[in-house]
Amino acid sequence: MTATLRPSLLALAIALALPAFAHAAPVDTNLADWPRVTSAIKKDAALEKRVQEIVSKMTLAQKIGQMTQPEIKTATPADVTKYYLGSVLNGGGSWPNGNKAASAKEWLALAQAYHDASMKTDMAIKVPVVWGTDAVHGHNNVPGATLFPHNIGLGAARNPKLMREIGAATAKAVRATGIAWVFGPTLAVVRDDRWGRTYESYAEHPEVVRSYAGEYVKGMQGAFKDDANTIATAKHFIGDGGTKNGKDRGVTEASAVDLINIHGAGYVPALTAGAQTVMSSFNSWTDTAAGVEHGKLHGSKVALTDILKNKMGFDGFVVTDWNGIGEVKGCRNDSCAQAVNAGNDMFMVPDDWKAFIANTIKQVESGEIPMARIDDAVTRIIRVKLRAGLFDKSPAQNAYAGKDDAMQARALARQAVRESLVLLKNEGPALPLKRGQKILVVGKSADELSNQSGGWSITWQGTATTNADFKNADTILTGIRDAAGSDNVRFSIDAKDVDVTQFDAVIAVIGERPYAEGDGDIHPSGTLRHSSRYPEDLAVLQAVAGKGKPVITVMVTGRPVYGNDLLNLSDTFISAWLPGSEGKGVSDLLIAGGKRYDFRGTLPFSWPNSACQVKLNVGDKEYAPLFAYGYGLKAGTRSKLGKLDETIPQGGCSAGNTFPVFSQADRTSFPLAIRSGGQTTVLGADLNASFTLPGIVVTTAQVNTQQDAKMGAWTGPAMLEARGARAMVVPAAAAKDGALRFDTMVAKAPTGKVMLAMRQGANDTALDATSLFKRLADGGKHTVSIPLACFQAKGLDLTKVDTPFSVTSDGPFTAAFANIEIAGGAAKEADAVRCEDLK
Repeated sequence: MTATLRPSLLALAIALALPAFAHAAPVDTNLADWPRVTSAIKKDAALEKRVQEIVSKMTLAQKIGQMTQPEIKTATPADVTKYYLGSVLNGGGSWPNGNKAASAKEWLALAQAYHDASMKTDMAIKVPVVWGTDAVHGHNNVPGATLFPHNIGLGAARNPKLMREIGAATAKAVRATGIAWVFGPTLAVVRDDRWGRTYESYAEHPEVVRSYAGEYVKGMQGAFKDDANTIATAKHFIGDGGTKNGKDRGVTEASAVDLINIHGAGYVPALTAGAQTVMSSFNSWTDTAAGVEHGKLHGSKVALTDILKNKMGFDGFVVTDWNGIGEVKGCRNDSCAQAVNAGNDMFMVPDDWKAFIANTIKQVESGEIPMARIDDAVTRIIRVKLRAGLFDKSPAQNAYAGKDDAMQARALARQAVRESLVLLKNEGPALPLKRGQKILVVGKSADELSNQSGGWSITWQGTATTNADFKNADTILTGIRDAAGSDNVRFSIDAKDVDVTQFDAVIAVIGERPYAEGDGDIHPSGTLRHSSRYPEDLAVLQAVAGKGKPVITVMVTGRPVYGNDLLNLSDTFISAWLPGSEGKGVSDLLIAGGKRYDFRGTLPFSWPNSACQVKLNVGDKEYAPLFAYGYGLKAGTRSKLGKLDETIPQGGCSAGNTFPVFSQADRTSFPLAIRSGGQTTVLGADLNASFTLPGIVVTTAQVNTQQDAKMGAWTGPAMLEARGARAMVVPAAAAKDGALRFDTMVAKAPTGKVMLAMRQGANDTALDATSLFKRLADGGKHTVSIPLACFQAKGLDLTKVDTPFSVTSDGPFTAAFANIEIAGGAAKEADAVRCEDLK
């Protein structure tokens, strides 16, 4: 007999079934100050003596070189020798010789070349270079390496032992490519699910992060007694998961006590386990209790020296994030004395590293940076290199060097997938389905490894890949076919022209497309509603639901989403998070096989009951989720949700009067396209691609954050437009004194005429914006607000807008556009454009 859960009984069931911390308040420690940490890696007198000997024989140029970390695209082995470089890194989507398909041996060859170069300097005592990499869910930059579920899925598994095993497997894979340093684990405790890095966090509750941090470091780094050990990094220090509105690199407003007990939860166990490096965080910190604005953490001596090094006793080294010093007020990517003095020791300056070295040397010589600070930084770097055994073995001398099979741990990853799945709704057929049943599989993520793996998968954003790039991986569809029998499975991405009644069950695999960092932010003008960003998922469920056959929905996502409309169309609903390379871990729970597995995952993040429950954390006042933190059904437990409310605010979640057109909040409702003559090309999701028609080339650019904009370079008559399949009905709140608002950077002033329009069908309401764009052609960022009244005067009906943004030029003109939206009240702002200036 199966159990049945009514919505009113969910909270009681959770309270009875879960461990104590699962439904406790978020702060379960009451530290008043940062504790002193006793590291598993003790100071060794003989090693310290050797460190001092090495440092004492180094010149200033050699010391600054040791503190410098360029990207492999911009620094050759010869540069390592010439500039005494202490480290190199490969950014996301960077590979040896630019070869995305490079084997372990090719990676190793470059690592060995860098090492050999560091042994050819004129230093009195040669210091080996160390290569760092973002191996955040396996060795994710290398095709063929096993990709584990992203952290959010691992948090659902609630299995610290599994974390130690994944840490060890990742380290082994990294060593196979000759790399000795991993930028992980991420210890963020996310408080606003709009953050684009939510999936890099284990949970909203600090206890899960605390329970995982030390175990991961133990598995990855150990005590440097095994060839599989690599240097671990606790990141990002500190408060990266607490930024206001979930804005990447934004401001974390928190008291010092909350910073310690919530955002600092993972650092004590990670440093106790012996983590040898800490990465500075992009965010700023405002101490709300003390009323102190500390500014960017990259420039905070309070955080990096007073707290981390002095109070906590960390004796490893601090590394900056990608061009992080350039975000400190008054600094640039190639110059930031404040960041050095704050306590950063190694500087990730991917492109401008030569200028950084020259500028830092001058700042030391002028006294702006004390020599004692330089000596401390270099001492810490040499200490870690000695502890890690880098002086003893070259990359090629590692036991796993160049071995492709050392990068695979597929059984472990498949187990992690199984343990991470969370059963949210269970009102369909009993799972698992029997082998031999006829199954229709639908949805864009069923046979798409890029969607299944998310960001940080071969490329930085996880885009610009095909299934062929994932050399040792199975899609969820492959798993279903293998388990159910290929003859029993039919796949249709959109369910068009398919008779659903001919099947026993439908499995819909839907979800987010990949993104990384700020590109995944949901801005305040958006909501958590999944269907607003991915309407194709709602469409495919509408195509298969209500046909008399059960619909089992598998949601692939990097965050909890508002999906009441999707839940209402599903008999069974499973959150699979971002499972990585092992799709068969999903099918293990869907289709009966040789061994029976049950669901064991529980929610690491509370699941929203409304589109604007963007800050929804267990322990909050008026905590009212649809599914509480820690919720997760077993296959034998039936739910009874009833019909869920599908109401959504048309104007977004901020002021209620802003409607996204094309931005990081919504890129699918009104996708950008280019038109020239009779040809139309919709701009795809590949951020590295360029799109060309006669008269125009469009590429990805940056206006506010990395890759947030599209740059149109006109050479002749052509159009860039945001056009939707369905017309927009501008909300009344946005229509009143509203404006078409967008961010732009004009790189080349127009030489012909530029027309700006909003349209309904063929009804054109174009305004002459030539003088406007000429005025903005200074290369800087500008926010432009065009009153809706200007378009209404041309006959625009705001209830029937299918093209809310269109730019046409008949001659040379280059500009980037981002954050296109309809903003209520913006027409009254002082800098809004006047209608009379657009004629």
